Amino acid sequence: MATRQEPVYWLGNDTLRVSMALFAENRRRLCERLRAKSEVARRSVVVLQGGEQTRKHCTDTDLLFRQESFFHWTFGVTEPDCYGAIDVDSGKSILFVPKLPESYATWMGKIHTREHFKDKYGLHEVHYTSDIADVLANMNPAVLLTLRGLNTDSGSTCREASFEGISRFQVNNVLLHPEIVECRLIKTDMELEVLRYTNRISSEAHKEIMKNVRPGKKEYEMESLFQHYCYSRGGMRHTSYTCICGSGHNSSILHYGHAGAPNDKTIEDGDICLFDMGGEYYCYSSDITCSFPANGKFTADQRAIYEAVLKSSRAVMAAIKPGVAWPDMHRLADRVHLEELLRIGILRGSVDDMVKAHLGAVFMPHGLGHLLGIDVHDVGGYPEGVERIDEPGLRSLRTGRVLQERMVLTVEPGIYFIDHLLDQALASPAQSCFINRDVLSRFRGFGGVRIEDDIAVTAEGMELLTCVPRTVEEVEAYMAEGQGSAKSFDCLASQKL
Repeated sequence: MATRQEPVYWLGNDTLRVSMALFAENRRRLCERLRAKSEVARRSVVVLQGGEQTRKHCTDTDLLFRQESFFHWTFGVTEPDCYGAIDVDSGKSILFVPKLPESYATWMGKIHTREHFKDKYGLHEVHYTSDIADVLANMNPAVLLTLRGLNTDSGSTCREASFEGISRFQVNNVLLHPEIVECRLIKTDMELEVLRYTNRISSEAHKEIMKNVRPGKKEYEMESLFQHYCYSRGGMRHTSYTCICGSGHNSSILHYGHAGAPNDKTIEDGDICLFDMGGEYYCYSSDITCSFPANGKFTADQRAIYEAVLKSSRAVMAAIKPGVAWPDMHRLADRVHLEELLRIGILRGSVDDMVKAHLGAVFMPHGLGHLLGIDVHDVGGYPEGVERIDEPGLRSLRTGRVLQERMVLTVEPGIYFIDHLLDQALASPAQSCFINRDVLSRFRGFGGVRIEDDIAVTAEGMELLTCVPRTVEEVEAYMAEGQGSAKSFDCLASQKL
């Protein structure tokens, strides 16, 4: 008798096999958490609505579908236009898929049975979306728990499940959101394994860029190479966000690469490159930034700024452990930057006084890092009771949490020379007194340096998920060897703090 194989997501070749047990464990954790809440009634049923297939404006061209993140975390389903339900008491999982018209078989391929989806995703039952109200009614739920809550990064409210016949049920849209967010915040072993994979492939893609970047090439060529490597080697059809491939002055534009500045500059000799790109596998993200000279050799000024940022990155990594407040890590990075800018000669005076004047935010206006998971800016940054700090720099911090084991975050300090912010600081008596205008003028047009790694908080510290050359010596040696033995770069070297 043949043994039934465990359902997995796998794209063949050397891509990662992801067991559907990952999502079964997510559902188990969610139900366990909900059952522990006195407000959650017996016979409660969680109902989630997946993402919908949408078209490009008014055309008949479909946009490339990517599953809604909460739905993916719970069910791992790749198809659009689905619903899912979980009986909180028993843990029974039900998927609702659209009943497709016969014409689908002509244009889109085979119409799969409900049993196919049951086996594919390891679920208890599968029904059609047209039957959702009747199926749920047969479960006789006391209440349907639907998802409605604020994403503290985007300011948007997540979409609450709605279907024909929902008015027949008692619905609570308050209880579920904070509980599922807390579940997503803490990664399981299986989730960490996927995040290690996304980081490994994305790290290799960044190294491919470093081997191939040359003055005279276009920024978008590097973007294209990154995407090609992630897809061809790692099965990553999506990137986690719009690629940022800034060179020269563009490296000081924090969200460069958007439609108004689409990675279209020619890379020039002497430019510093700041490439912020991350691949996504089965909806799990990575987020990595590498900064390096286009010609493979740091100038004295480039080296000084780069090593200042690397010093702050490693100071933060050395301090990370459970119980540490993330805003304190931002303050630590800020202080290291100010000390190094003082040493370089761009600043002068007391670092303590600079901190009071919020001078660090002139050179690093963004937050130190953010939560990472199924979303690149993952949910849960500011739960109830955690307030955003209304100070320059810190107000841009995407989480104010105290670190816990199994959180995954980015560590991404940077120093940038942004004309708009420099001009404001020079016009401010409280800040201009610390700035050496003559030395600063040498860095106008420099751009910026960001070093971004992904880390997982462990019981006693952190695990570095990213693996790319990081020291000046590593970067220069790797770029110099190009297509040769640079492939043998040892990850362990860059992980030493």
